[in-house]
Amino acid sequence: MESQVRGGTRWKRFAVVMVPSVAAAACVGVGLAQGALAASFSVSGQQFKVKASHLEGTGFAQYGGIDTVYETTEGKKQKKVPVAISSFKNAEITEMCQSVATPIPGIGTIYLRLDAGKDKPVTAKNLYIDVAQLDANAKFEDIDIGVAVKDQKRGPDVKPGESVLPGGFAQQARKATLTNVEQTAWATTAGTFTLNGLSMKLGTSEKMECF
Repeated sequence: MESQVRGGTRWKRFAVVMVPSVAAAACVGVGLAQGALAASFSVSGQQFKVKASHLEGTGFAQYGGIDTVYETTEGKKQKKVPVAISSFKNAEITEMCQSVATPIPGIGTIYLRLDAGKDKPVTAKNLYIDVAQLDANAKFEDIDIGVAVKDQKRGPDVKPGESVLPGGFAQQARKATLTNVEQTAWATTAGTFTLNGLSMKLGTSEKMECF
């Protein structure tokens, strides 16, 4: 079944704060959208963009959830946003790009971009991505549409405490292949995330964004 889903110190401080969180989230957006984070967790009030030429994953599941995010980078006020949670037991991502734009008082908007998986695919295990928007060409093998979240067995287990509806709508597939992926996400988590050929750049040009 196939479906179409369509400065000195300040700079250093920015890199120290942003790099670990972005690298951990770097994922691929794909159908990937994450097991919504537990309600007790808060995620950055910034969405990030992910682009990939090819993503192939086994043990796929997708369902809805809620993330609690900060409305601004000051982190003073929160709100809840709906997300599409895509999860994979195993995934390989080719030519992955991730970018995030962060406004810095007195400097302007700084763009952080990560590229990986050009010569050797990025790999991930137990990958969850909280997606806000996704465009891709998708192929699902042995897909079940309309199963309850609590009854999906092909993707990783829903994490304890995640803000999802156990009896809510979900779909699952033995294998999912996505190409020409462009997605905007709130968060990504993985048991193991290997970024082969990682390259990181910081700059002020909008051209640094993945798309």
